[in-house]
This record gives sequence, C-alpha cells and structure tokens, in this order.
Amino acid sequence: MFTQPIPTIRRDGDAVVILDQALLPHACELRRLTTLEEVATAIHSMQVRGAPLIGATAAYGVAIALATDASDARLDHALTTLAATRPTAVNLHWALGQMRERLLPLAATERPAAAWREAEAIHRDDAEMCAAIGRHGYAILERLAAGLDRPLRVMTHCNAGWLATCGAGTALAPVYEAQARGLAIEVWVSETRPRNQGLLTAWELREAGVPLRLIADNAAGILLARGEVDVVITGADRVAANGDAANKVGTYLKALAAREHGVPFYIAAPFSTVDFGCADGGAIPIEDRGPAEVCTVLGLDSDGAVKSLRLAPESTAAANPAFDVTPARCITGIITERGVCAPGRLRDLYPDAAR
Repeated sequence: MFTQPIPTIRRDGDAVVILDQALLPHACELRRLTTLEEVATAIHSMQVRGAPLIGATAAYGVAIALATDASDARLDHALTTLAATRPTAVNLHWALGQMRERLLPLAATERPAAAWREAEAIHRDDAEMCAAIGRHGYAILERLAAGLDRPLRVMTHCNAGWLATCGAGTALAPVYEAQARGLAIEVWVSETRPRNQGLLTAWELREAGVPLRLIADNAAGILLARGEVDVVITGADRVAANGDAANKVGTYLKALAAREHGVPFYIAAPFSTVDFGCADGGAIPIEDRGPAEVCTVLGLDSDGAVKSLRLAPESTAAANPAFDVTPARCITGIITERGVCAPGRLRDLYPDAAR
C-alpha cells in the first residue's frame, strides 16, 4: 500500500500532529493540536484540507475533546463545534456521525478510549479506500493509454492527493498506481485560485517524480479543445445521490469543456463522500469564504520568507464561493473503493447505505 512521505495526521498521546498545509508548498511544518478549539481552527483555516482528511481530523478532535471530560454535554459540544467548521465536505459530517453512533451508547468512563479507537479506525479505513480507488482508477488509465506512443495526459483540479487524505489520495491515487506499475503518465495541474491548492498537487507530484505541468486555471479550456488532455479526474467534497458532485470552484468549468470536446471526466471519491440524504446538487451547501483569499496571495519574498501579498486594494469588494457543483450529465463515471459506476448508479455500489 502507498505510504505517505509525511503523515498528514497522526496521534501523539492525547493530541495529534498535523502537517500544516496552510504553509505549503513554501514551507513544510508540523503542528501539534491539543484542544478541541485548535482542531476546529485547523479545519476552518485549512491547515488540514481535503474532504477525507477533514473527516479523520474531526474524529480525532472528538477524541481530544473527551480526554478529560466525556460527559454527554461535552460530546455534544465537540460534535457541534466541529460540524460548524466547514459546511460543504460531507466527510466531516459522516465522520462525526460515526463518532456519535459509536460513543453515545457508552458510559462516560468508556468513551475516551473508544473515541481514539474509532478515530484511528476512520484513519486506517480511509487509507485502504484510497488504495482501492487507485486500483480501480488505474484500470481506466490503462485502457485509455492502450496504443498511445506517448505518455497519457491527465488533467486535475485542486488537490486530491496524499495531502488531502490519510492515504494515496482520491483523484491522484490512480496516478500513483500508474507510476508504480510503469505506465507513462503526465499531469496537467491547474493552480486552483484563490487558495492555489493546485500548487500542493504540483508539490507532491514533483516530490514523487511524476511529470507535471502547472497551468493557470483559465488555460484548461484551450488544452481540452486542442486534444492535449486524455482524461480529467478530480476529487469531490460531496456527491449527491443522483451523482451531482461538489468540488473546488472551477471544476464545473473543466467538466463543461471536457464534455464539449469529448474528453472523459471522472470524479474519484470514497463512500464517506457520498451523501444519499442529498437528492441532487441543488441541496449541497456551498461554502462562501472571506474576500481576503481573493484579494491576497501567499508567496515567497526575495529573502525566501513566506508572506501574504495584496493583489487588490483593501477596499475592493470580492466574492469567494469555495465550491461549485458539476451535474451528473457531465460526469463520465465515479471512481469509488467499490468500483467505477455511472453517476446515477451509485445505489448499485452501496445498496444498504442508499435505503
């Protein structure tokens, strides 16, 4: 199984240590989180990011919160606090639901140890799901590469690699599987404004030795039109029951261009990202973040120090929807840990959960 070069999160006694992704790719630092409030801040401020990793971090946050007080009131407070951190990523609410279901029936004395066990199980299961997504996605890449006399060209958006999960990633898991099996591959990486999470994808692919080219988000259309992309694969923060999928803003535009030019477009997501309680994309809550992310950018100054730089005058009005929804009709298939299906056939893969 794929091993993360740096664990995105790990237990350290009654605390956790995270890789602080708010500083990447310019600085690589670890942070130790010891309180519920620190965990909630890390999720909201995107020190941890990526739907599967957010879910695992929230589970650990519950365990941290119960270490000294495992009463019903404290459990409810922890669940409520963490649920409010990010509205769109359903993995967060799925993980908190798992923790509630496991812990609520127990006596307060049993809860602290059980909370850590459940959080670590969620962590472990995510890594296994990533590995399975990689295998199923690889079969698609292998088929598309058949007969090519050049590397297969994959386009992605945002970051859905090992930085976003507890394992190999979702959208990038098939890429890492292809690399491991010797399939020649190149990745088009869009910068993903305004948080520039594509820079994280470029960083981790470069570290892994996977050929890549970083592009401005707006360059995706012309590359798809010119036939320079063989397949688009992105992750998702929530997939509705009908197959509509929410992902980082800008994904929808790539899906539209891919559909126009006959390029297959796939979503890679585990069960924890599928929300059968959400009928379609219109019911997915879209997080609106503050204007500062649009008007500033994080970078290195001439001395190599990480600085926030202003792109627009402070008085500039800005809107910052963090996600958009790609309708099922624009999605070729959804790659899950149980296999690949058409967007409208998710219930076939998860018959029990779909009831």
